[in-house]
Amino acid sequence: MTHRLIRGGHVLCMDDTGTEGELDVRLRGGVIDEIGPNLAPNDADVVNAEGCLVTPGLVNTHHHMFQSLTRAVRAGQDALLFGWLQALYPIWGRMTPDDIRLSAQLACAELALSGCSMSSDHLYLFPNGSRLEDSIEGASEVGIRFLATRGAMSIGESKGGLPPDALVEDETAILADSARVVGAFHDPSDAAMVQVGLAPCSPFSVSRELMRDAALLAREKGVRLHTHLAENEEDIAYSEANFGCRPGQYAEELGWVGEDVWHAHCVKLDAGEIDLFAHTKTGVAHCPCSNCRLGSGIAPVRAMRDAGVPVGLGVDGSASNDASNLLAEARMALLMARVRDGADAMPAREALRIATRGGAELLGRGSHLGQIRPGFRADLAIWDMSTIEAAGNWDRAALLLAGPTRVRDLFVEGRVVVKGGELVLADARAIAAQASQAIARLMRAE
Repeated sequence: MTHRLIRGGHVLCMDDTGTEGELDVRLRGGVIDEIGPNLAPNDADVVNAEGCLVTPGLVNTHHHMFQSLTRAVRAGQDALLFGWLQALYPIWGRMTPDDIRLSAQLACAELALSGCSMSSDHLYLFPNGSRLEDSIEGASEVGIRFLATRGAMSIGESKGGLPPDALVEDETAILADSARVVGAFHDPSDAAMVQVGLAPCSPFSVSRELMRDAALLAREKGVRLHTHLAENEEDIAYSEANFGCRPGQYAEELGWVGEDVWHAHCVKLDAGEIDLFAHTKTGVAHCPCSNCRLGSGIAPVRAMRDAGVPVGLGVDGSASNDASNLLAEARMALLMARVRDGADAMPAREALRIATRGGAELLGRGSHLGQIRPGFRADLAIWDMSTIEAAGNWDRAALLLAGPTRVRDLFVEGRVVVKGGELVLADARAIAAQASQAIARLMRAE
């Protein structure tokens, strides 16, 4: 068997021409080699996709994977953003390098089972000797592509910031380690399984100088920039009180706009900020479940898309979602856009496009990921539309309206990551058992 042939599925290509239909897809050498009806097997390993929908792998553009070990913490269940953070910071401060690795493995496992072939991660605290490579190691054990962003916090409570002083770092050390991890782990190639970006946590947890220096360093190294912006009314009020301007203007002043930048949430962008992001091609990671969970509001996604702002989807941290299911996130994006702007505001195919091609473009990989077309990397998801969830569905491509929430098969770089609804490279039950042990230890420290 020299290659794979996915046969008989309804293929949704997400290309510029809107190609979809009953097509076969040949995978060879980590790329999509050929697409067409009734392709000859030619000694391929044939994957039967009859009765299934075949899509590009989903792409998650915002996550805090370390939070996967702090889901549904009672003290933070009903709090707004700032109060929620203050409830959880002490718990996160007790985490170990093993916890960081395990939490990334857990998050990536759940993402893979939801059809996600690539995820970014925003790790902005490093308690008890933790390092960015702990999360990279955990993600690699599952087999999805990983964009690890080196986050940071430098302004603690004693200086007017939100995080405890014990969780902040010296800014010189932050920049030095940022340069280290880019040099050690960033792969700029089209086939990259691991890339690195720079991501100071937020304007209310780092200094103006660190924001500016991080942008300069990222551009020197040729990597992407990420942070939180305009998440809720508290965020806007903080920016106006401390910086004398709205978040979009603050970002622009410090070099945080451009095709190499994407911001998380942006629930409260005004019309001027949307125009700024559209003009500069600054991206937005839309996180509807987290925005609902924390009562932050509904992001103006229809206005962003119509203006030309690049938009992808993010599950956000599992402590504010409390899940890592990107297909569920795409469905929520569809529903919330309709709540805000009407039933015709977000077609099912468009929401799925945002979850696939939109995410790939947001993370700087739109030239080779996010579409099913010859020459693109072989990242595909197969959805079994014969399940009870999809029974009665007249339009298989409307997966987000009626369909399964777990992928049947997932291929990343042509390799099998999920088969028959189960992880191939990692043991989901073992991961869950390890998570239970870690949570018991974190709880005992209360």
